[in-house]
Amino acid sequence: MKQKKHKLTEETIEKAHAEEAAANDGTPSEMEEKEPDPMKRIAELELANAELKDKYLRSMAEFENYRRRSIAEKSDWIKLATQKLALELCDVADNFDRALAQVDESEREHGFVKGVMQIEQQLRGVLAKEGVCKIEALGKEFDPSLHEALAHIPSDFDANLVAAVIQNGYTMHDKVLRPVRVAVSSGKHEESTEDPEPSPEQNSTGGEDPKTIDI
Repeated sequence: MKQKKHKLTEETIEKAHAEEAAANDGTPSEMEEKEPDPMKRIAELELANAELKDKYLRSMAEFENYRRRSIAEKSDWIKLATQKLALELCDVADNFDRALAQVDESEREHGFVKGVMQIEQQLRGVLAKEGVCKIEALGKEFDPSLHEALAHIPSDFDANLVAAVIQNGYTMHDKVLRPVRVAVSSGKHEESTEDPEPSPEQNSTGGEDPKTIDI
């Protein structure tokens, strides 16, 4: 029994020595597979880190662009929220202009007229605070982005200049709220040096010179 136990112990020791020798006698390639190159691993980690950093920077840039767009859209919405009301107030201001245009110069010192003029100026001031400005068009070159042509007429202005304003136009924060309705000049008046031809009614007056008939 003791001999068998001793033999088993010797076999166990020999087996352990054989496994240790096999581990020590491994080829270099096998050792490299078991233990990766530290420099290669560092390079892989640096590449992964660079990719993550790039994704992070892209995400931050996209978020910043989104934030700026949101602020700009909100600002535009606030500016134009009162657009409809401002347009209606512009109609009121135009009516003030039409009413005051009917007042004679001699009556402008009257107390009632002065009061109306002050109210009109106050209304213009309120509109100006909201960014509403009247478009000056008379005598300016026709601009389809600001003007709406309703007619072409001969005038004292050169061709393609605004000869008359039919309805005032306004901008709000540099955006057209309502274009100016205008009549565009087709050219200056041409004075005729020839005598006008008599009308058929004048020729039927018995042959007398129609220009010398007293009416």
